[in-house]
Amino acid sequence: MTRTHSLQPLSGDALLQRFQALDALLCAHQALWKPRPFTHRLLPWESQYPELGNWLRGRTLEQAEAAHNQPTALQAAPAPFPELAAQTALLSEIGDLPQHASRQLPSRFSVDVPGRKWQQIRAFSDSLQFQRIPRHWLDWCAGKGHLGRVLAHDGQALTCLEYDPALVASGSDLSQRLGITAQHIEQDVLADTASERVLATHTPVALHACGGLHVRLMHLASAAGCQQLAIAPCCYNRTAAGSYRALSTAAQSSPLDLSLDDLALPMSETVTAGNRVRQQRDQSMARRLAFDLLQRELRGVDDYLPTPSLPPAWLKKSFATYCRDLAALKGLPPPEERDWQALEAAGWQRLAEVRNLELLRGLFRRPLELWLVLDRALYLQEQGYSVRLGQFCPAHLTPRNLLLLAERA
Repeated sequence: MTRTHSLQPLSGDALLQRFQALDALLCAHQALWKPRPFTHRLLPWESQYPELGNWLRGRTLEQAEAAHNQPTALQAAPAPFPELAAQTALLSEIGDLPQHASRQLPSRFSVDVPGRKWQQIRAFSDSLQFQRIPRHWLDWCAGKGHLGRVLAHDGQALTCLEYDPALVASGSDLSQRLGITAQHIEQDVLADTASERVLATHTPVALHACGGLHVRLMHLASAAGCQQLAIAPCCYNRTAAGSYRALSTAAQSSPLDLSLDDLALPMSETVTAGNRVRQQRDQSMARRLAFDLLQRELRGVDDYLPTPSLPPAWLKKSFATYCRDLAALKGLPPPEERDWQALEAAGWQRLAEVRNLELLRGLFRRPLELWLVLDRALYLQEQGYSVRLGQFCPAHLTPRNLLLLAERA
């Protein structure tokens, strides 16, 4: 694949061509991106690339944080990092979808919507360009229906499907106050009855419906004969299945076998969190990594032991109490008295190493996400849709910025 001067959205034969190139890349380098540094004291690939492993382990936590969202820019790393960075960056390139001029909306439309979410909604709606003007929007997993109201503000019909009755009631009230004619319906979209809610006259839209929820929409919209749909996928690991179930013929033919842990890799990119949230996250992870060292000693087994998510109140305990309580929770022998300060410091050191080692996995974050979205695009092609895939907003608004537009001729 060669770099083009002007990046374009993908469509037609380019969807399959890119999928096959990504599939070859991901299959060839599974040993580099599948093992999780958090669960391995020594990663399998470090014996093959000791210089890279030592270089990454020698970096600070601050250096890891600075490179987290742009691992491909880390050019000083030993081989094979720079070569892989160039290859993954090239295969991850995709153009922005064309946008029409943003509609002028009364300011009250954005009331009750967080700023970044409002920008995502506007960018999503501005990217919806179909050959036929939609007449009836179907907002899938709608929440309060903010997206649907933006799309239907100039008179189209709107149906919003949402599982949470409180959000349904709040959304219905908002639509009435804003003068939008909308049906807000309480509906579990995974239930059998959901098929009755999707009609051929609908144009379904889904902005960040998780995993199985947006896949369900694709199945139902295709079966119902919907002429158009638009999906920005999210949370590929949020699925009832224990591993990935490929949708398209191309993905079903791939030797790639994806676990739920693998599917979580695209979601590991974060936008900037506040200092307090970041400090709390880091302290929690450092303690878990320190406890990992302790549990290996207590069990006499040099393997990772999964621990449950713990309430924030656990971080207020002394480190010694934290370890004793977590050992009891996991049914392990009570730990003897030791240098708790040294063990906690070892946890922080491991956190710096883990975050830096994760930069190698990070190179494959976008390629895997694009592979997953292309599987969806190819599935829709097989259902008779003409499909365009591109970015609808910059990554700083949301890393989940890929949008599928599908329309039947």
